[in-house]
Amino acid sequence: MNFDEILCLTGGFGKFQKILYVWICVPQIFLAFHMLVSVFTGAVPPHSCRSTWPSEGTEASLNFSLSRLSSPDDLLSCTTPLNHSGTVALSDGHPTGSCQGGWEYSTETFQSTIVTEWDLVCDRANLNNMGSAFYMFGLLVGAVVFGSLADKYGRRIIILIGLTIQAVFGVGAAFAPNFYIYTALRFMVGTSISGVIMNAFVLGTEWTGTKQRMLAGIITDYFFGVGYILLAGVAYLIRDWRKLQLAISAPGFLFIFYIWVLPKSARWLMANDRKEEAWELIRKAAQMNGKPLTKDLEMCQVYKTEEKTEVKKKHSLIDLVRTPKMRRQSLIVFYLWFANVLVYYGLSLNISDFGMNIYLTQMIFGLVEMPARTITLFTLNRSRKISQLAFLAVGGTACLLTIFIPSDMSVIKTVLAIIGKFGITASLSIIYVYSAEVFPTVIRQNGIGIGSMCARIGGVLAPMMYLLRSISPQTPMVVCGLCPLLGSALTLLLPETASKPLPDTIEDVEGSNHSEEAGRVIEAPLRKTDVVCSTRTD
Repeated sequence: MNFDEILCLTGGFGKFQKILYVWICVPQIFLAFHMLVSVFTGAVPPHSCRSTWPSEGTEASLNFSLSRLSSPDDLLSCTTPLNHSGTVALSDGHPTGSCQGGWEYSTETFQSTIVTEWDLVCDRANLNNMGSAFYMFGLLVGAVVFGSLADKYGRRIIILIGLTIQAVFGVGAAFAPNFYIYTALRFMVGTSISGVIMNAFVLGTEWTGTKQRMLAGIITDYFFGVGYILLAGVAYLIRDWRKLQLAISAPGFLFIFYIWVLPKSARWLMANDRKEEAWELIRKAAQMNGKPLTKDLEMCQVYKTEEKTEVKKKHSLIDLVRTPKMRRQSLIVFYLWFANVLVYYGLSLNISDFGMNIYLTQMIFGLVEMPARTITLFTLNRSRKISQLAFLAVGGTACLLTIFIPSDMSVIKTVLAIIGKFGITASLSIIYVYSAEVFPTVIRQNGIGIGSMCARIGGVLAPMMYLLRSISPQTPMVVCGLCPLLGSALTLLLPETASKPLPDTIEDVEGSNHSEEAGRVIEAPLRKTDVVCSTRTD
């Protein structure tokens, strides 16, 4: 009897698992806060160069400054018009000089942002995008570091460390004395978020029965969406960036009680020969679920046949690209990870470009995540391939259409962006499941690991993509449109995996004569497990 069968006998998704998912899901709200807060803390208000020349009075100078307020993309906001006498020229076409007197910022929407505090406009505007990219790079580093540490030391301890880093460095960022220290602190917050997201998801799935895993995994996504929506309200009430940063970070210290309530992974304990600890947790879970274990069951030896098979032949990352079919599928999946995350954060972090109220747009972008993730529950069972292809096509087409909408039609442009966000969010949910089924068992973890790294690279490039506005204001949305459309076309080359046995070896993927036999071997224990689970849970 393997661990999944024992887990089903104790209740695949009983009271123990439901309480566990409460502890896992609540931090997701704050993860969303940290992931998307730069939309508000890094916003660029309308601004104008302040005159350094003597004027008739302060009020006159102020009126001039306010009359010259412009958008971040308007180069006129980066110069001071001068005339031959050295005084401000309001409307003539005389030569202009670079801004020497600092900047005037509109306070209509924001009291302060990191842009207004450290003048990240014009020749320093790229620093703002680089800061966001550096934060995303923290996610990449965290995925690599905390992923390996979790395999060595366990999921629970890494989640606790991640929550601690998030609270300490998040609060520290609210008191940063300059932009560079702020960026370094945000980098550390980014590393912690990867550690918490990955290991919370793994901890939940390792405690959940086979039948409920897909639904349980999407539950965490819903809570991320809740955080997405709530951030709009919190940012609307708190217009000062330091207070906002503090408001989303300080509650993280409340998670200290997780030391006493968050369980370890019994599956991980079993795999690391800590069986006594594992059985103690299994007994606790069974008791809480109202299905106490019998003594005979406790005496059985838990083992994993897949691990024994893998010992016979070592596999490495090279196997992902060593054979033709496996290479083609691996490269396509890696690209899909990259494109999905690039466009997801490209849209999420730049909602101010669509011309509507930033708080309303943020809330709508959060709300659209709910139906986007829900619809995948119905489409995935029919076809993984068509679902992935269709949602990528919808997202890419909608993003591409925004470039043909005039800037004064902000409502239509925002609606198209929302449709694009819907498609990409659904596609991003699907790629998790699709990847696990495309890669064979012997290299599945390696494949998903490299896919996750490609996703983080997309996250790093998402803020930097908007540097392409120097080429054309429409260029970022062209990229957001073409990347998913290319991914949609490439998905045609992937196999359909819905209602089919998982590939066990690379030979299964390449079409070996043994693949049919391997499929029958895999299906048998699954049917047996399902019978056991359904008998005991009815």
